[in-house]
Amino acid sequence: MDMTGTTTQAASGQVLSGKTAIITGASSGIGRATALTLAGAGAAVVIQARRADRLENLAREISEHGGKVLAVIGDAGLEGDIDRLLDETLSWENGGRTYDIVIVNAGRGLVGGILTSDPGQWQDLYQVNVIGATYIMRRAGQYMVEKKGGDIVAISSVVARNLSPFGAFYGSSKAAVSVIAEALRRDLAPSGVRVTTVMPGIVLSGFQEVAGYNAENFGNAVAPFGKLLDPSDVAETIRWLLTLPAHVNINEIAIRPTGQVYP
Repeated sequence: MDMTGTTTQAASGQVLSGKTAIITGASSGIGRATALTLAGAGAAVVIQARRADRLENLAREISEHGGKVLAVIGDAGLEGDIDRLLDETLSWENGGRTYDIVIVNAGRGLVGGILTSDPGQWQDLYQVNVIGATYIMRRAGQYMVEKKGGDIVAISSVVARNLSPFGAFYGSSKAAVSVIAEALRRDLAPSGVRVTTVMPGIVLSGFQEVAGYNAENFGNAVAPFGKLLDPSDVAETIRWLLTLPAHVNINEIAIRPTGQVYP
C-alpha cells in the first residue's frame, strides 16, 4: 500500500499500531503527508483543519487504505476548537481512545519583515502559530503527564534560527514556537514525555502561495537550491522520530534540501 506516493508503509510496517496521533493543519502540506504516513504506519489518526472538503477527502483516502481516522473540523488558533479536538479524540469509539502523539503543525506564513509585512495580518499569524500552538501543547502536556508518556512534535522552521530574507516576521513566530517547545520539554521530561521541535527548510506546498510568495520575491532566489523538500520528506522524518526507543528523545532536528544554502 502506497499512501504517500512512496513506499513509506512497506518501509515502516505497522510500527505505530495501537497508538493514536492528533495532527493539526492536516488538510494540506506537511500535515496531510504526516497523517497519511502515520496512518500507513498503523496509528489511528485524528485530523484537524478548517477546510472541511479537504479534510473529508483526506479522511476518505485514509479509510480507503484501511486506516482508522477521525476528522474534526476546527481552527487550531482557537482554544474552544482545540478543546473540542481533544475531547472528541477521547470520546472516539465510546471513550475507548486515549492519545499518544500530538503533531502541532497548523500555521500560516507571511511574506516580508518588520517594515514590509502587512501589520493587519500580524495578530492572526501569531494567534495560530504561537498562541494556538502553545495552548494545544499545554493541554496535551498536562494529559501526558498523567499518562506518564507520549510524544509532542512541534513544527517550527529553520527560519527560527536563521531569519529568512523572504519572511522575517513569520520567522519571529517560529522562533517563539521553538523556545516554547524547549520550555515544555523541560517541564515534561521527568514524566517520560518527549517533546521534539522539527525545523524544516524549504518545503514545496500550498504554504508559499497563501503566504504571498511568488517568483519575484521567492522563486527566483531559491531556484539555485535545486530539488526542494516534499511534505512527505518531513512526514517520514517525523515517523522515524516516533519509533525511537522511549528513552531516546531527539529534541531538535533541522531538515533542509541538500542544496539549500540559506536560511
